[in-house]
Amino acid sequence: MILTNKSIDRRTVLRGVGAAISLPLLDAMVPAFGAPSKAAAKAPIRVVFVYHPVGMIMNQWTPTKEGPGLEFTPTMKALEPFRQQLTILSGLAQVNGRALGDGPGDHAREAATWLTGVHPKRTEGPVSCGISADQIAAGELGTKTQLASLELTLESANMVGNCDSGYSCAYTNTLCWRDATTPLPMEPNPRALFERLFGDGQSTDPAVRMSQLREQRSLLDYVAGAIDRLENRLGAADRRNLSSYLESIRDVERRIQKAEQQSATTTIPVMERPVSIPDDFEEYARLMIDLQVLAYQTDMTRVITFMLGHGGSNRPYPFIGVPDGHHSITHHLNDPVKIAKVARIDAYLVQVLADYLYKLKATRDGDGNLLDHSIVVYGSSLSDANLHLHHDLPIALVSGQFPGDRHLRFPNETPLNNLFLNVLDKAGVRTEHFGDSTGELNYLAAV
Repeated sequence: MILTNKSIDRRTVLRGVGAAISLPLLDAMVPAFGAPSKAAAKAPIRVVFVYHPVGMIMNQWTPTKEGPGLEFTPTMKALEPFRQQLTILSGLAQVNGRALGDGPGDHAREAATWLTGVHPKRTEGPVSCGISADQIAAGELGTKTQLASLELTLESANMVGNCDSGYSCAYTNTLCWRDATTPLPMEPNPRALFERLFGDGQSTDPAVRMSQLREQRSLLDYVAGAIDRLENRLGAADRRNLSSYLESIRDVERRIQKAEQQSATTTIPVMERPVSIPDDFEEYARLMIDLQVLAYQTDMTRVITFMLGHGGSNRPYPFIGVPDGHHSITHHLNDPVKIAKVARIDAYLVQVLADYLYKLKATRDGDGNLLDHSIVVYGSSLSDANLHLHHDLPIALVSGQFPGDRHLRFPNETPLNNLFLNVLDKAGVRTEHFGDSTGELNYLAAV
């Protein structure tokens, strides 16, 4: 690196005509001399909530052995490379997902309660739930970034109408609540997300920004001069880091453009899909993950909620041999063929999580990598979807901030929100209580 006490500002942005790009953390952003260097080098903590829809086949998820030394069950096998950062937590519940006199609607309640711990009001009209853990984090961490949080999904983002037994679609299709009456829409469109991260920012009209980035030149071509000037100030390691980051942006651009071109020339029967969402689900998931990693790498946000499917998702997975709708086969009535298919979906979605973790781990961040400086919570507000159970939930914590390689079991009905208090506290967001929380989990003690 270049030895100078004149470091590049952490918020440096490369600008060109109609484009602006934030930078990852570089060595040149840390002063070589003077007291501020240690503070400047410290990477921030990111918080990630990843939602697994429609519960799991629990006996293929839950380890039989408790305490240290994880055994990897069939469903969670893809997480074995992250053993040292992984904790499986059993016994946690979101009891407010239960009917409590409201009758059917468990799939609306599975989504509405996962991050809130609040029983949603059964209505198709004005909704009522409670602030979600991600938005508590965003209220504090979002003051330090350009975007307070990102709310993302791989499925429908419709927020109006009745989606489950008299419950508004706002309950089914989002996890994120700014307050009791303000559900936040989840973004399913990678082009819209790309524009939000790398658009001009001078126009509030998405069509104008879309037009700018659809011109023949790449986004990076707009800021080519700024890149050249910056590279002249960097050492060899920083130049390699910057080059890798810029190539990641260019790769995402290419993939979005390819998806748009394919969608524009492909006749899709019955349903109309947004042009920027790849037809291939695996490519779609990878693209959304790559964009999230770019958002963290540039410190544009420190809070992301990622919904792999909405509450009651009935997406089929023919590419893994399951052409049936997900929700439909979770009502398996103990049919071993259907149970095997649901378990296959469970394992596949856990593999999507593993792909996310690999990407975080492979991305340099300060004195480590993004996984070192992230807290990832994965799971659902349903356990057995056949019986619509909202206790003993499938929950995984993956982080360089907590001890790993263990399976912890808590007393039945322990609020899941208690774990979120631990997560928020570790991220520097002190919260005494929200939803049905009763206090932090004492799970950091030796087992």
